[in-house]
Amino acid sequence: MKINFIDKFLGSGFFTGYIPFASGTFGSLAALIIYIAIPGFDNAYIIIPLIFLSIIYGIYVGSKFEKVYGKDPAECTIDEVIGMWISLIFLPKSFAIYVTAFFIWRIIDIIKIFPIRKLEKLDGGLGIVADDVLGGIYSLIIIHLILYLIKNL
Repeated sequence: MKINFIDKFLGSGFFTGYIPFASGTFGSLAALIIYIAIPGFDNAYIIIPLIFLSIIYGIYVGSKFEKVYGKDPAECTIDEVIGMWISLIFLPKSFAIYVTAFFIWRIIDIIKIFPIRKLEKLDGGLGIVADDVLGGIYSLIIIHLILYLIKNL
């Protein structure tokens, strides 16, 4: 099976999956840069539908990547893009908050707290994407809890 250019570009998180080390971190960083750099990208009416479309596409393209590169390949980083974007939903506009969200997301994605690791074992693109969706949700909750505690202490 051959992966076409568009699937390679998007499935690899804008080619970050082909960086020979820390491809997930670079995929997350690319997602953060896009979020910050594109005006209006942080609007919930834009980011939430884009996340849902990316999840559907990520499952599809993740399955293609697995057929070519093996189980949950490093080359497929669309899942890190999705998880990073989920982590940023409804956050105040602040570089410090964005950096904090990035690090919390990366820690959760790396340690895979329960039941994230179980989701990773699902077949094909579903397993590639599902664990990062849940990790992004965990990260989102943690960041908002931190902001709530800072504001109310």
